[in-house]
Amino acid sequence: MKPILERIPQHQSESFYCEVVSARTVPTPWHFHPECQLTLAVNSVGNRMVGDNLSDFTSGDLVFVGPNLPHVWNHAGPQNTAKDTPYSIVVQFRETCFGAEFLALPELERVRRLIKSGAVALRITGATRAFAAEKMLEIPQTKGLRRLLLLLEILDRLSRSREVQPISSPGFQPDLNLLDQERVGKVCAFINQHLHAPIFRADLARLLNLSPDAFGRFFRSRTGKALPTFVNELRVSRACRLLAETDAGVTQISQECGFENLSNFNRQFLRHTKRTPREYRKSVLSGGSA
Repeated sequence: MKPILERIPQHQSESFYCEVVSARTVPTPWHFHPECQLTLAVNSVGNRMVGDNLSDFTSGDLVFVGPNLPHVWNHAGPQNTAKDTPYSIVVQFRETCFGAEFLALPELERVRRLIKSGAVALRITGATRAFAAEKMLEIPQTKGLRRLLLLLEILDRLSRSREVQPISSPGFQPDLNLLDQERVGKVCAFINQHLHAPIFRADLARLLNLSPDAFGRFFRSRTGKALPTFVNELRVSRACRLLAETDAGVTQISQECGFENLSNFNRQFLRHTKRTPREYRKSVLSGGSA
């Protein structure tokens, strides 16, 4: 069985596809495609699952996804409701979009390596992120040769940068078939909507008309994670965002993220971030790397 295949639309006058994602855009399910993808969050918060990595994101988040790596972005809403800006910009391109032999040129060796490394998704940070984001914002407004040059400038900068961080495991390949598309989406939507409350395997199993044990096997094979790990990672990611963006106390945040008690929250937070909630908040406030 193989992951869900998405067909990327492409106009005859364009060598690659660019989409401006807004509140009106139909949500995309857990999927993959042979195209590489760059996703820039412009005015959005939510969570993303790329391969076996599950993380929250905010505006400015930029990720490169290589060919055939399953992924989904769940937009919770705009980060700034006062701004009339899109949620995100997505650029999708095939390795052959520049021509069958173009990437074989010796000058493109670094770009070839970048695309291969995209099998492990890459999060772009620092000055490289700022450079690429500026170019991506221009792409939807541009046509012709300039549009193609913008993509090449982004790939060239990424291929030479050290400000790229792998965020998924090498060789991740979930066990999905076409009929699983709606089932996985239904489960993930339920988890996101009830993250603040207890989530029981039996309730999720009923959504899919499975026994709890059968659901546990289904979920692990389709996401690469056991249900408790998946839920805890998402809760910790949401807690990180609240610690960075609000003045709420640690106890209040632990409750809002669905942890049964403060000690469990502290334990899970330390396990996933290698620091305590207070250390994380202090690092963010001091401008350190979180």
